[in-house]
Amino acid sequence: MAAWWGTRAKVSARLQLEVAAMRDTFRDTFRLVVARGENLYWEGEVDLNLTGIPQQRHLLHIVYPANYPSRAAEAYVRDPKIVSRKHQFEDGQLCLFNPRDGKRYGWNPGRSTAVTVAGWSVQWLYAYYTWKATGTWPGLEERIQTNGSSRP
Repeated sequence: MAAWWGTRAKVSARLQLEVAAMRDTFRDTFRLVVARGENLYWEGEVDLNLTGIPQQRHLLHIVYPANYPSRAAEAYVRDPKIVSRKHQFEDGQLCLFNPRDGKRYGWNPGRSTAVTVAGWSVQWLYAYYTWKATGTWPGLEERIQTNGSSRP
């Protein structure tokens, strides 16, 4: 089965769109990496304009899954190592949106790109450091009740 992005010799229109969008938005902050097995990810360093944090520069990876764009790209903070009990999966992937938010507010395969995920990742970093400083995660959170229901 061919990769969603095509081949090195013939890149798909979707990957061309992704590259153009990332370049237009982030210039040369992120670079596209072709990893083993033909997996693609963006790697970039972003500087946070915050005082009192251990390090302002953060290395992000925006990883395309094999079934992209049906499934959203995944975001990871590679440096500094961040382990959070809030809004982060066990493998380190950042929890950036609630899939139940639907295509209007969450991931939309027809409209969303790596730019969407990279932007959400930067917002996640600011939220994480706000939570560390105040004990409150900014924005809405869904909490699962013991009876199985959920509430914002």
